[in-house]
Amino acid sequence: MLSRYLSSSFRSVAKQSVSKRCLSIHEYRSANLLRSYNVGVPAGDAATTPEEAYKLAQEISKKSDGIVIKAQSLTGGRGKGHLSSGLQSGVHIVKTPEEVKDLASKMLGYNIITKQTGAAGRLVSAVYVVEKATAEKEAYLSILLDRERKCPIIVASAQGGMDIEGVAARDPSAIKQFPIDMDAGVTDEVAAKIAGALGFSADAQKEAGETVQKLYKIFMEKDATQIEINPLSETKDHKVLAMDAKFGFDNSAEYRQKEIFSWRDFTQEDADEVKASNFGLNFIKLDGSIGCLVNGAGLAMATMDIIKLYGGEPANFLDCGGGATPATIEEAFKLILGEQNVNAILVNIFGGIVRCDYVAEGLIAATKNLGVEVPIVARLQGTNLEKAQELIANSGLKIFAVPELDDAAEKVVKLADIIKKAKEVGVKVNFE
Repeated sequence: MLSRYLSSSFRSVAKQSVSKRCLSIHEYRSANLLRSYNVGVPAGDAATTPEEAYKLAQEISKKSDGIVIKAQSLTGGRGKGHLSSGLQSGVHIVKTPEEVKDLASKMLGYNIITKQTGAAGRLVSAVYVVEKATAEKEAYLSILLDRERKCPIIVASAQGGMDIEGVAARDPSAIKQFPIDMDAGVTDEVAAKIAGALGFSADAQKEAGETVQKLYKIFMEKDATQIEINPLSETKDHKVLAMDAKFGFDNSAEYRQKEIFSWRDFTQEDADEVKASNFGLNFIKLDGSIGCLVNGAGLAMATMDIIKLYGGEPANFLDCGGGATPATIEEAFKLILGEQNVNAILVNIFGGIVRCDYVAEGLIAATKNLGVEVPIVARLQGTNLEKAQELIANSGLKIFAVPELDDAAEKVVKLADIIKKAKEVGVKVNFE
């Protein structure tokens, strides 16, 4: 991300995103939002069938000599990606509605594979059909939160329409930052400075400044965490158009941004992660063999780090938060055990808000109800610890209670290795 080239506060966003979901929306949704604020965007709309795409293309072809069709999937690099149908690239410029219909049939319902998705790719749930707009100048603009300065920051570059991370790496001076006073907002003076940094012609400077002010208004009014326009372009007739847009929104504002959050596309998310959020669990799949159940994002990341320190690999991030109950603990176990590669589970709970005895009850119930066969190492500390230890000791189950985190991590890595080797030779291990 571009944030790695900016202040250290941006880099913290990557860590925070583990425990905090920020809603992303499709490009066509972003374009419609931009239109509602009178920001210039190419004419077009989304289609979910080849027939709908064909009809849209027919209308666009009456006014434009070219049509652009873009696969709608929440991933970057679509233009350089490929579809599971065999189609190369998720972005095509064509001349006729017939071509649009054919391309839509090779995009819709297929997965697009990009450098961001991994080999499995991500479903294309719609296509965005728009007019071809020729850009004379392409720039980059984004609005983010700078947590170090405690204010929004607008990032602008005259070098847009390309790999902006590469631009920042090669020439950091090409990236300009403009901290915004939240009381004053984007004044005409600030807007003019930002417009100048975009490198547009004198004829486009006024509209560019107005566009920046409109984008900032969206950012503030819609509780956005990110607005990224790449490219923000100047056309031959000096109009300013947002050719592509990436938006993110603060999930804690869902209650007041109901329309925005109604645009959430669940097909773009892992089904287990969606299910986890319904139970108040923050769950992200990883590639290792040691399941993790922890309360608190910071403790969860520390737990994954110490597993790696002892030679293991975490199978997931799972933060059960401060409201864990026996029921949610059982749901957490279902999520963890849904992955065949899990050979052991480490439970690391600091009982401050959540009670250790509740966690113990959940562990016992889950182990019994789900027929858990992999070893469980439980490191519990805090409220009602003694009661939790008593419950585990009297359960008759093979749950290994280990009070220190280092010892717990070392033990779970060893147990996972034993299970792995046993699976390889087809032997069942009975831990006594």
